[in-house]
Parts: sequence; structure tokens; C-alpha cells
Amino acid sequence: MEWQPDEQGLQQVLQLLKDSQSPNTVTQRAVQQKLEQLNQFPDFNNYLIFVLTRLRTEDEPTRSLSGLILKNNVKAHYQNFPQGVADFVKQECLNNIGDPSPLIRATIGILITTIASKGELQTWPELLPQLCNLLNSEDYNTCEGSFGALQKICEDSSELLDSDALNRPLNIMIPKFLQFFKHCSPKIRSHAIACVNQFIIGRAQALMDNIDTFIESLFALAADEDSEVRKNVCRALVMLLEVRIDRLIPHMHSIIQYMLQRTQDPDENVALEACEFWLTLAEQPICKEMLSGHLVQLIPILVNGMKYSEIDIILLKGDVEEDEAVPDSDQDIKPRFHKSRTVTLQHEGGEDEEDEDIEDDDDDDDDTLSDWNLRKCSAAALDVLANVFRDELLPHLLPLLKGLLFHPDWVIKESGILVLGAIAEGCMQGMIPYLPELIPHLIQCLCDKKALVRSIACWTLSRYAHWVVSQPPDSYLKPLMTELLKRILDGNKRVQEAACSAFATLEEEACTELVPYLSFILDTLVFAFGKYQHKNLLILYDAIGTLADSVGHHLNQPEYIQKLMPPLIAKWNELKDEDKDLFPLLECLSSVATALQSGFLPYCEPVYQRCVTLVQKTLAQAMMYNQHPDQYEAPDKDFMIVALDLLSGLAEGLGAHVEQLVARSNIMTLLFQCMQDTMPEVRQSSFALLGDLTKACFLHVKPCIAEFMPILGLNLNPEFISVCNNATWAIGEISMQMAKMKGGLKRLGFMQVLQIINPLQRGL
Repeated sequence: MEWQPDEQGLQQVLQLLKDSQSPNTVTQRAVQQKLEQLNQFPDFNNYLIFVLTRLRTEDEPTRSLSGLILKNNVKAHYQNFPQGVADFVKQECLNNIGDPSPLIRATIGILITTIASKGELQTWPELLPQLCNLLNSEDYNTCEGSFGALQKICEDSSELLDSDALNRPLNIMIPKFLQFFKHCSPKIRSHAIACVNQFIIGRAQALMDNIDTFIESLFALAADEDSEVRKNVCRALVMLLEVRIDRLIPHMHSIIQYMLQRTQDPDENVALEACEFWLTLAEQPICKEMLSGHLVQLIPILVNGMKYSEIDIILLKGDVEEDEAVPDSDQDIKPRFHKSRTVTLQHEGGEDEEDEDIEDDDDDDDDTLSDWNLRKCSAAALDVLANVFRDELLPHLLPLLKGLLFHPDWVIKESGILVLGAIAEGCMQGMIPYLPELIPHLIQCLCDKKALVRSIACWTLSRYAHWVVSQPPDSYLKPLMTELLKRILDGNKRVQEAACSAFATLEEEACTELVPYLSFILDTLVFAFGKYQHKNLLILYDAIGTLADSVGHHLNQPEYIQKLMPPLIAKWNELKDEDKDLFPLLECLSSVATALQSGFLPYCEPVYQRCVTLVQKTLAQAMMYNQHPDQYEAPDKDFMIVALDLLSGLAEGLGAHVEQLVARSNIMTLLFQCMQDTMPEVRQSSFALLGDLTKACFLHVKPCIAEFMPILGLNLNPEFISVCNNATWAIGEISMQMAKMKGGLKRLGFMQVLQIINPLQRGL
């Protein structure tokens, strides 16, 4: 017999669903407890599906909520559902996929997808055939609901659908979807394209077999009146450009004309999808040949797309000029990741390919807008096209630029400054004749009354820092530095952030050119400590660390040390061992310690001890987690990595002075454990520290060589290039120290030398 609810139980569930919509936190807590109790009873899930699918007299939010609670139960406990409950839920979903309410249809679709994602596609063989069959229904709701569910399944399980595990259902599904490209309902047309789109990047065989029909069908929909359909058509063409450009080349002129139109679509979502086309095309070898004749149309469209929209300005609080006293919220601060110390960078000034492009500083400075938008996409497209066409782009741009940069409307002027920054890398040679006039204008824009103009001027000037530094210092470097330092102390947090980042770039380019201005620079950076909120404080650490890297030992003057160290140590003492703000501060101190050398001695003992403690704590947590993963959380090993890197900085900066600190600690024992860690970044930093300790106090490394050498040998694996570099460097440093001792290398022993050479030969 079919399951039927108990009336009293049904009323209880309905009351619970009503209560769960209450804003009262006490009620919410009570609801959570009641839900946990009810989940002990398997047929509670029957009540939930019953409310969702059968109680059409109830209001839609309550019914939908019932389905979402059931979805969460499926995610957490589906393997414990009795067969009868699972079957009832599945049957109810399929029977009611055509509910008159769009909200309920969508909820049922989500529920079906969640069940399918729990490995049920294999054990629910009737699902796909039934959904495909329901597409033929004359009832619109049934067709639309089935398509909604199929779209979600295609998104979540695209690889599985193209595998033998399910007997390749795509062979039937793809031709079926293509039939619906001509459906009279725009919603159905949109679903059909979205379903097929899921299989482009993976080059599903069933789609490749129907590729010409697919492309013809897309072209037929190019002028569709529905914006969602146009968006999906653009998305399909962008992906096809990546995987089947051979099929698009014969039509490329028409496609480019179409995308030029769509990049100006009144619907910004369509325009954004179309704009992606230019980014993708720029990566193709045929880009220059195909686009040359269209630049005259394309460049003004991209430039126009680089203006802030009204909604952007609202989201960015573009009308708020002074907000430095407003505390940051946690969501303002993006997670950051520590980049392990690579010895080749520090010690030989070489470039390590693995460390390039870690951070994309070519982004325009809209970082607080996490969403990818038309402005960002247009700027990125112009940037990559500038790298393809180089100075050939300038005849199309320069006539526009003059009108933009001096425009009375700040939004247009701001977009012009962004354009100038976007082309800096690709068109640098062609821009050189104009820079003597443009750079002073941009420096002037640093004082603009609009914060968004000041912040983009910081970013654009940083893109031309290399040229600025190549000129006589008094011409551009000094005025730029003076104004940037003022902007570091701006009343607007966004400008502070942009100025700090730009100044760090200038520091990297100028290096020792900054030495005459160190006192002035430090006064500004230290003053910012008392002014900055949480987020910008983290960027300030980076600016100070970069300054130390750039000027090196020139920072080791009593006057400079007295300015810089007290605020850094105050922050150091403020932060707890578990606080992730330690990462940027440890990185900063590592650079400062290396630069100050003996000047860091008065501060080194507590810093050294804390680093050793951080390493020890992390290793202990890792051991507990490995032994009892159900009882303990995995540690965040970044704490250990940044601590090892700061110890490296101390060893490099203090040299022989570090010997006493090493003697009074168990760092060599800890280092032995770190060198065998499963995480490559931990090993990378361990080998850097081993090399620096070998140079600074070989006396403490020497007794450990017999244990350390085999580990170093095992890490001569080019698969992890930075780990391999650091291990090689550490072996070299140990070998040089041993060579200084009479017959030292002989004492390594034949077997140990073999242990080093064998993996090296395998790696080579």
C-alpha cells in the first residue's frame, strides 16, 4: 500500500516548517533541535516529500522549505534511508516534476539532482529515460520542470553521462536536446542550450558527432529575443572557440560581427558572456589574422565597457570619500596564501618559473567587487589584445584616450586611466613618446576629488613604474613617490590599498634608488600603522617587507631601525599564535631581518623562540591528527611554513650571531621532521632553512648530516621544481662546508653519496 501520513504528525511537521521561517533566534534554535530529533525517524522524510509534492493548499515557501530540508537530509543521511523511503521520495519527485509552481518545480529539480549525485544515477535507471520522455509532454510545466532537472544533472554529472558506466545516455540525450532549440518557449530553448553547453569543454563524443547540427542550431538562435537564450548562445560560441575552432573558422567573420553586437547587448549578462569571446580568441594563434580588420570596431566597444556602471558605483560606495574610520568586516578580507621561500630567488637573483604569475597584479583595482563584471572583462580583453597586437593597437586607441583622460565626467576620466593601465604591458614601446606628458597628468590625478579616480591612478602609475625609474629621479620618481606616500595616508580605505600596492611595485622597480628617501618613506609607512583598518594593515606589511627586500642592508641604520621596529614588534606581541594575520607579519619580519642583519639582534630572541614554538605546535597537531583523524582537526601548515621562512631570514640576516639561538633550541630535531613532511611547501622551506643554517652555523648542522643527506637526495625530483632547487642548494652548501674540512667529503661515506646521486640521475 502507498504510504499515507498520520494527520497529527503532518500538523507537527507543518508547524515546524512555519516556525523555521521565524526571525527569532530562540525559535530557530528550538527548530534545529526538533529537526535533529525527527531525523531519527526514517519516515520523517516521507512527511517532507509529502508536504512538497502533495499539499498544494499550503503556501509555496513552506512547501519549498520542506523540500530543501529533505535535500539536506539526502546529502547527509541518504545511505541510511530505508529502501521504501528512498523509493517513495524518488517516485514523488518524478510524478510531480510538472507542478504548476515554478518554485516547487525548481525545488524538486534540486532534490532529484542531489539524489543523483549520491551515486544514484547508476541505481536509478529509470530517471534519465523518464525525464527525457517527459520533455515530450504537451503540458508546459512538465516539460519545463523536466528540463530544469536535466540541466542540473548535466551540470553536476557531465563526465558520468559521457561514460560507459551508464551506457552513454548522451547518445540519446544530445540529439533530443537539439530538437528543443526550436521550441516556442524561450525558457525551454534556454534550458536546451544550457544542457548541451555542459558537454563542450569535455568534448563529449555524442556532441562531437552532432557538432555541425549544434553550430547551425546556434546560428539560428543568434538573434533570439530572449536575453537568457542569447547569453547561452554566446557562452557556447566562446567554449567552441576553445575546443572546436576548426568548425568555427569558416564562419569567423560572421561570428566576430555577431559578438561585436552582443558585447554591446543591453543586458549586461549577455554583454559579459560575449566579451569573454575576445579574451578566448586572444589565446588562439589565428587571433591576429582574424581580428586585424575588426579592431576599428572592437576597440571603442571594449573601451566603452570599461566604464563603471551605476550599480558598480553603488556597490563600491563610490560616493563615500572618507571611510578610514569604518572598521572592516571579515568578508572584506580575502584569504591569502603564503608563498614558500625559494632559494634560487633569494640567493642567485634568478627567476623560478613556478613562482611567476602567482599573483595577478594586472587586475584593475576592483578587488572588493568579487563578481567578474563587464568592466573587468573588457579591461582584461584589452590587456591581452595589447599583448597580441602591441603598438598596432595604438592608432585605434590614442584618438579615444585624449578625450577620455581629460573628460569633465569623472566616470569617463576614470575609465581612460584604466585603459592606459590595461595597455601598459603590451604597448609600452609605442607609449614611450607620450609618457613625459601622461605621467605628470596621472600624478595630478592622484589628487582628484573622487576616490575611485585616485585609486585607479595609483594602479595605472604602478604599471609604468619601470619607465619612471629609468628616467632621472627628479623628473618623475620623486614627484610620484611623494604623491603616492600622501595617498598611502588617504582618508579613503580603497585609495590607501591601491597606493600601498602601487608603492610596493615602485619599490621593486626602484630598489636602491629609494635609499635617499628612506627616512621620509618610513615616517609615512609607520604613521599608517596607527591609521589603517584590518585589511589594509595586511597590505602595509607587504609594502614594508618589499621595501626591506629592495634596499637591503641600507635599512640597517639606527635611525631607521628605531622608526620601524617598535610598531612591528607591538603588532607581533598583539597577535596570538592561532591568528592568521601572523602570516603577512612573519613574511614582513623575514624580509626585515634579512635586510637589517646585525641590526635585528635586539629583537631576535623572542622572534626566534616564537617561530620554533609555531613549528613545534604544528608538528604536534599534525601527529595527533594523523593518529586520531576523527578526534582532531588537521593543522594549518602555513603557520609552520612562514615560521620556517622567518627562521631562514634570521639565519641569513644574523649570520654567525644565530648560533647561540640554535644551540639553545631543538630546531635541528624539528627540521628533521619538517624535511620529511608530506606537503611539498613544508619541505621547500625546510631545505631553505637547512641551507641558511649550514652557512650561518655549520657546527650544529654537521652532526645531523648522515640523517639529512638521504632525505635531501630523495627530494631531487624535478616534478616539484622549487623543492628540488632548494634541496640541491642545501646539498651544495653542505658540500662546500665539508670541503673546507680536511677530507670532509670522504667522511660522508660511499653509500650516502650514492643515495644522493641515484635520485638525481632518475630526475635527470
